[in-house]
Amino acid sequence: MTSSESTEVLNPERRTAIFYTTVFMSGGATATALPLWLNSVGISSEQIGIINAAPIFAMLLINMLVGRLADKASDWRQMIVYSSFVCAIVSIALFFVSDFWGIVIVWTLATLPNAGVIPVIDAAALRLTKRRGTDFGALRAWGTVGYMTLNAAAGFVVAWFGAGAFVPLFVGLTAVRAFAALILPRFREPAGDLAAGGIKDVSRLRAVMRPWFILPLVGFSIVYSSHAVFNAFCALIWQRQGVPGEIIGPLVALAGVGETILMFAWRRFSHRFSARKVILFASLAACIRWIMNAFVPPVPVLIILQLAHSVTYAVGFLGCIQFIGNWTDESIAAETQGFFVALQQAMAVIALLAFGWLMAGMGEHAFFVLAAYTLVGGLCVWLSLRMQQPKAAA
Repeated sequence: MTSSESTEVLNPERRTAIFYTTVFMSGGATATALPLWLNSVGISSEQIGIINAAPIFAMLLINMLVGRLADKASDWRQMIVYSSFVCAIVSIALFFVSDFWGIVIVWTLATLPNAGVIPVIDAAALRLTKRRGTDFGALRAWGTVGYMTLNAAAGFVVAWFGAGAFVPLFVGLTAVRAFAALILPRFREPAGDLAAGGIKDVSRLRAVMRPWFILPLVGFSIVYSSHAVFNAFCALIWQRQGVPGEIIGPLVALAGVGETILMFAWRRFSHRFSARKVILFASLAACIRWIMNAFVPPVPVLIILQLAHSVTYAVGFLGCIQFIGNWTDESIAAETQGFFVALQQAMAVIALLAFGWLMAGMGEHAFFVLAAYTLVGGLCVWLSLRMQQPKAAA
């Protein structure tokens, strides 16, 4: 990257960082306030699980198609802009529904476009930073900044104005994201990137569909799904345990604090460890985290567990991004990222549906089941390491 590029006020990295800040804001508000809003309109725990799982299940059907279309476009930016505006427009319908099936349908249609944006922007930003020699982790960290800011803010909004304030908050945030997409840079060079090496003929996704490549992504998808479950239910669980409403939002946001610090620092130490060993470490840490949550810890311990999110999620996620980037090239970047997200969503559907049922019968002890589920993810990563050495070692 040239000196003029690095000092430009709104260079491509900064414009991408601005969009990343907005892209996860609605998710931050959702993690804190959606279960409280749903509970306030009479939705049960089992139904909350279904509402959270429905858009994920729908995205499974189209995720890789979205990635393929984005890869075939002249630039990934086009898909990001179109999807962001569709999400903003459709979310307005949330003002007019309050019954279970109405919420399922509208929530799915309102969140589906943004779910398609995330793998595309991740793939685009990764290739941009690789080409320009900048830091993907630092860009992705701004998404966490936006997420945790709305985690905390949504808690106060609900405490001050009631659970019904979630809907106008969510709709407003989708509009902000749509307009932020307009300033995104062009991500692709006309000639494209050189292949990453390691696997020949990576112009088609099936070239990388080998057990040792798929297993780490499946393993972290299981770990991811455990976090999706926690995000969907933690506010409601803590409310039932007597945690004050004013504390719930900041407590949820603490996970983002640790994640942000880790992502900004990622470049300093990521090269010291193989991607799959990093993912395995995150899997084992997540197992311990869920076991400790099963014992109804007091707020001081919850603070420590929330900060551990930096290891249980951020380390594993960035390890997967690094793993994918090491073994694929630009021609299938968004499609491969879409495949990874589809795996995460598939595991999240299973976990959300099961945990809603388990929570109704077991309460906090359902976290023991979640811990065992996460351990299976770690086993998948370990098996991959047994099949294929890390790239540097090979």
